[in-house]
Amino acid sequence: MGCRAQALGPSSTALPGHSRELDWKRGNQDRIWRAGATRRRISLVSHGAGPHHHILKCGEKAALLRTLHCTCPAFQVVVELGKFESKKFKNPKLQDGHVEMEEEPEHLHPFLKKEELTLTRTNKVEVDGFPVMLWWTPLTGEAGRLGQCGADACFFTVNRTYVDHPMTKAFLFYGTDFNIDSLPLPRKAHHDWALFHEESPKNNYKLFHKPVITLFNYTATFSRHSHLPLTTQYLEAVEALTSLHYLVPLQTKNDLRKRLAPLAYVQSDCDPPSDRDSYVRELMTYIEVDSYGECLRNQHLPQSLGNPASMDADGFYRIIAQYKFILAFENAVCDDYITEKLWRPLKLGVVPVYYGSPSIADWLPSSRSAVLVSEFPHPRELASYIRRLDSDDGLYTAYTEWKLKGEISNQRLLAALRERQWGVQDVTQDNYIDAFECMVCSKVWDNMRLQQKGLPPKNWKAEVSHLSCPEPTVFAFSPVTPQAPRRRSLREMWIPSFRQSKREAQALRWLVDRNQNFSTQEFWALVFKD
Repeated sequence: MGCRAQALGPSSTALPGHSRELDWKRGNQDRIWRAGATRRRISLVSHGAGPHHHILKCGEKAALLRTLHCTCPAFQVVVELGKFESKKFKNPKLQDGHVEMEEEPEHLHPFLKKEELTLTRTNKVEVDGFPVMLWWTPLTGEAGRLGQCGADACFFTVNRTYVDHPMTKAFLFYGTDFNIDSLPLPRKAHHDWALFHEESPKNNYKLFHKPVITLFNYTATFSRHSHLPLTTQYLEAVEALTSLHYLVPLQTKNDLRKRLAPLAYVQSDCDPPSDRDSYVRELMTYIEVDSYGECLRNQHLPQSLGNPASMDADGFYRIIAQYKFILAFENAVCDDYITEKLWRPLKLGVVPVYYGSPSIADWLPSSRSAVLVSEFPHPRELASYIRRLDSDDGLYTAYTEWKLKGEISNQRLLAALRERQWGVQDVTQDNYIDAFECMVCSKVWDNMRLQQKGLPPKNWKAEVSHLSCPEPTVFAFSPVTPQAPRRRSLREMWIPSFRQSKREAQALRWLVDRNQNFSTQEFWALVFKD
């Protein structure tokens, strides 16, 4: 297979996913798994059960190290995708009084702690009467926990010794870490597979093809068509959108325009599949943009805001709120893949200039609350429109009127926030991982009750629409320059990676349908079979 298989093999879809955002989430796993408040969690003492997710991570690193013997440029490209350098900040242009922040406020953490009941040997619960939900690629190191889901209860664990337990009914997978190194095969008829994947498609392209996504029975993804849609995962509530807490008056923004550009850009994940940096680079030739972070940086944040977690800090919010527009570009272009890139400026009273989800109009608070890049044939025309809005207070205010009046007219958005079964930064509600676990638990119990009545169980199955994204593209107006050959490599790796992931998906499906354990060598031989 040689160098090609190593460079575009195991590392092509795994390493890019380990971004600083994901690492920060994993650093807060203990908080995530204690966040729900409306149902009790009972932690069981499980002797000899290890945190298997650490073993998996070491395995991934070992696989990566094996590729170091290969000197292909593609491998260097993959390494760069996960790289993040330390930063020094200094910017005299920023408004005085808006940059001081000693530490991140506690309320800004996405998941809040809840009280737990830990069982000891004297009050140990017998789990044989409860269906077992085994996290195969886990988000937690919990060895065992009895989770209450309404009237039902299930035993959740990462302990793989439960793989053949007679009460094991479902295997739970975290999408970014779903890989071919180890799968629970052979798969028994009563074993359901459930996928939780809220992350960017670039983290694991295999999942976005029909042969793989349809392996699962239940899904929780960013798609509205998922069994548990996570489309609004970055939006706390309606009140977060209508709040005027950070709103800077338009006249003040106009005064600040003497030293601030009309547009701000804040990105440190450079050259992702959406090719956003190429677009912004071209846009900068037609209009002034203040760019923070690692990508196209021409301005600096205060040193106190150098931590990734500070992106949700009060000091950072107050800086961004001073701008009239912010470039809100997603790292991938997929229906319903909407992140804080959109919601943050809307919460701060800044008009987002949005590029990403083609279905974004279905989720905006009003029909005129964001400038959509897709409506302009070239950055030149977009720059002209931004300058027009910038110079006309009446035209600009049309994009903020909904916020000034506190009126959200989008009924789809209101219904999604009202009907979702989980909360964001809300200790009175389950978080979305709690909701995912309980969705699977409840459906498993429903089928168990059907079988007890002598009826056939309901066959749940994921559809292609639950996780579907088109092939990445690059903008044609970003030529290669001698000074930036690596940027070209980073941009162009996404298309061959996506195309190879199709072959990976087909190979994986064939092997799983065979229902036997297989080796990585067997998998890659099938992927690159002529």
